Amino acid sequence: MTHPEPAPALDLNADLGEGFGRWHLTDDEALLAVVTSANVACGFHAGDPSTMRRVCELAAARGVRIGAQVSYRDLAGFGRRAMDVPPDELADEITYQIGALRVFARAAGSDVAYVKPHGALYNRAVTDAGQAAAVVDGVLRAGGRLPVLGLPGSRLLAAAAEAGLPVVTEAFADRAYTAGATLVPRRHEGAVITDEEAVVARSVRLARHAAVTALTGEEVTVRARSLCLHGDTPGAAALARRVREALEAAGVRLEAFV
Repeated sequence: MTHPEPAPALDLNADLGEGFGRWHLTDDEALLAVVTSANVACGFHAGDPSTMRRVCELAAARGVRIGAQVSYRDLAGFGRRAMDVPPDELADEITYQIGALRVFARAAGSDVAYVKPHGALYNRAVTDAGQAAAVVDGVLRAGGRLPVLGLPGSRLLAAAAEAGLPVVTEAFADRAYTAGATLVPRRHEGAVITDEEAVVARSVRLARHAAVTALTGEEVTVRARSLCLHGDTPGAAALARRVREALEAAGVRLEAFV
């Protein structure tokens, strides 16, 4: 199959290191063979020092970019519960998480290349200017002008751009969208796409045409430089391989954004 107009480059990212102690949620090694960027849990919603070190070493060995997946302090709720954290405190916690991961990344011969909020913080920062600004303040304090990965049109990316940080737009292969191009909350039926064929087809359409069908049927434009493949669902690694193979077959060039 030939494509006269090559698709733009696309990054594949996945949430990794989402275990704690003896519990392991993601197949980190298998996913690192597929993705180009790894969002590594920094201990607030998942992850512990040994897991962070191990994932950083695996990512560095494979040439996968390491990102700090920062979160509200919510181990019990996996970072998916709504929380009200004062902006100054949230900014400090963002800096803390980036700093912790950076030590392990550098020890592995790499570094933290970007920042992505997780779960409730990710969704809150789409519309909440105060929480978005706090995340950006935390990133700025960590230093290095780290790129921020987030939803197109979000308050988070607007705040990051205003602060002079590089911004990277993201789409989701297995999450339902609203007509306003935001993610359908997980508590709603149909928020997570479980049909593997649908996930693969949506991935290719997002990459080639920057489009997705909303849960309510509307056609939505989503222009993204990175595509998220969730790693905390059954069969995630096998599905990620299918998505990558389909993207490559469709002429999509897969490469990290940094």
